[in-house]
Formats: sequence, C-alpha cells, structure tokens
Amino acid sequence: MYKRPNGTYGIRNRIAVIPTVACVNHIAQSIAEKIPSADAYTHPYGCDQLGSDGKLSFDCLKAMGVHPNNGAVLVVGLGCEEIIPNDLYKAIKAQQPNTKCIIMQEVGGTTKTVETGVEICRKFEEILTETEKVETDISNLTVGLECGGSDFTSGIASNPSLGIFAEKLCSLGGKIVFGETTELMGAEDIIKDLCEKEEIYDFIASKIKKVEKTAIDMKVDLRGTQPSVGNIEGGLTTIEEKSLGGICKIGSNKIVDAVEFGSKATKSGVTFVDTPGNDIACTLGLCTAGAQLIIFTTGRGTPMGFAAAPVIKVTANSAMSKLMEENIDIDLSNIVEGKSSVSDGGKKVFEKVVSVANGEEACAEKLGHREFSLYRISPILT
Repeated sequence: MYKRPNGTYGIRNRIAVIPTVACVNHIAQSIAEKIPSADAYTHPYGCDQLGSDGKLSFDCLKAMGVHPNNGAVLVVGLGCEEIIPNDLYKAIKAQQPNTKCIIMQEVGGTTKTVETGVEICRKFEEILTETEKVETDISNLTVGLECGGSDFTSGIASNPSLGIFAEKLCSLGGKIVFGETTELMGAEDIIKDLCEKEEIYDFIASKIKKVEKTAIDMKVDLRGTQPSVGNIEGGLTTIEEKSLGGICKIGSNKIVDAVEFGSKATKSGVTFVDTPGNDIACTLGLCTAGAQLIIFTTGRGTPMGFAAAPVIKVTANSAMSKLMEENIDIDLSNIVEGKSSVSDGGKKVFEKVVSVANGEEACAEKLGHREFSLYRISPILT
C-alpha cells in the first residue's frame, strides 16, 4: 500500500483533479484526459447550495482530495462560486501536501487554464513515480459493500458470499462499510439483532423511517412494493425481498457503528453509512467513509466504476456473466447451479480483494469506468 502523510494507506496512487463548480468541469476533464494517472471529479454543483447542502458538497470534495488512493490533488476553480477554491485547497493541503490550486478567472481563459493544470499534473506524476509501496497489514483495508441491478441470484449467492468475505476481513482487523438505507426497509428485526448497541439500531431505524416518510410525502408507499423495474424483472417483487438479500452482505458480523453520509468510519468491524440506494451516490458515501475498494454485487449487470476506488463486480447470474463478461470480475453462478458453496464464493471474493488491493486492475478500471457525482440533500432554490 501507499502510506500517506495523514497516516492512512492507499491501494492506488492517482492524481485527483477536482473542480469546485460545474462551470469548470470541462477544464478539469480536459486536464485529466492528458494525464494517464489523473481522474476528473466532475459534478453538477458548487453554486446555489444553501446551508448543510453546500457544506456536504464541500466536505465530500475534501474527502476525495484526502482519500488515500490519491497521491496528489489539483483543485480547479472558477473564482466566483460558493465552494471557495482556496478554502477547499487549504482543507485538502492540510492532510495532502501534494496539492495545488488554479482559478480560471485569475489564470485567464480555458486554454491557458488547461495548459497550466496539465503542467502541474505532469510535475505531480514525477513525484508519484518516486512514491514507494510499503508492506502493511490487511487491517488497514476498508472495503465498501454495495449491490445494484439486483436479481434473485443476489440474495441467494452473491450477497451471502460477500458476508463470508466480510466475516473474514473483520476477523483480521479490517473495516467494512455498507449503506443503501432504502434497501434495509423490511429487515429491521435482523438489523436490530446485528447491532452491537441499542443506539446504533435507533440511528439506523430513524434513517429508514426518514426515507419512508420522504417517499410517502411524494405519494409513494415503498413497503410491499418494488420501485425498480429492473429488480422486478430480475425476480424481486418487493423492497423487503431485496432488503433481506441485501443485509446478507455483512454476514454474521455485529454492526459496531453508524455514521452520517460524508462521515468517516473509525472502528474496526462493520459500520453503517446513511446513503441513498443510487449506485454512484452510495459509492461516494462509502468512499468518504474511508473505503479504498468497493465490492459491488449485481444480477442484472452494471458497468459502473468510481474515480476514487476500484470497484469489483460480482454476479451469480450465469447469463449476465457471459453477456457482460468484460465487466464482471467474479462469476459465482456455480453456487446457484449447486456446483459450489457460499463458503467457496466468500473465499473467491477474498482472494480477488487481496489481488486488487495489491495492484491488479478491476474490470471497471481496465475499461475506463471512473464515474463520480456529488449527492445533494436539498433542492435547487436559487
């Protein structure tokens, strides 16, 4: 792993090009496209965000800047936005010395700003090539668990295999983070038994109720229904069915902590993060919590990757594995066919995680899938 100045460990050594506002997305993207080891964290926000909503965007961009998989950061600002470029720069630089900031309205025009950014990133590349890996314990690994495009195989094979993996990683001192609050609805009794303390369950239950109330306010009753067409076609008829399969991802581990979206997981073991079910937004929440790697189970298939972390795709749907072979890292369809066990699946997942943590590229990385987006908690008002 790569040891960072703030004491964290990364499994990648990338350059993060972070625009403070959507207006400079093209500039950030143009810079990153010219630097093989750079990723542009483009997003549609940075202005007209009030109170806690603006703070959350700032905090998430900061978290990406200090994410251990990034060895250098370039903040790209416009100059008149509400997320002040120099404030973000200073917040990141306090933990990541390899940080620079350019502001378009000061540099002058698109072309000159891109040229300046590319020059800075090329110097960053020279620094990163000198960064040596250090041998460290697997207890320094935080893995995010997620499912999307689920079908009937997710709950009977893929997610239980992740549960076996999670039990082993936690037994070795590692951290697991999981979220998707909506997809815990209907599994409250199981969650209550898994929570180490009553206040942890109370936190999770309050978040589930909040999601349910938000849906009801929009004239949608989530319980007993299934809002995703893809999930229905995959054999999941209710949100409860999906939840009962989804909670299998953490195995028999106790949930030792629960945190808000944008907060960091600090305890060894399993931490719940209050995230939406949306795939990219959930991944952002898991990575801000500290995940250096994501395991994503899917029955229907999805190509999504993420800018800050490798995303390992797992499926137990044999047809999908063949159809989207280039996108799938682990095929567990033998479990569904009765040819292997969930324990075998968990071992397979663990071996892949160790390999990817040691530098092997996940399929999403090979294909250039490095998606990113911020998550808003309020509507656009101005």
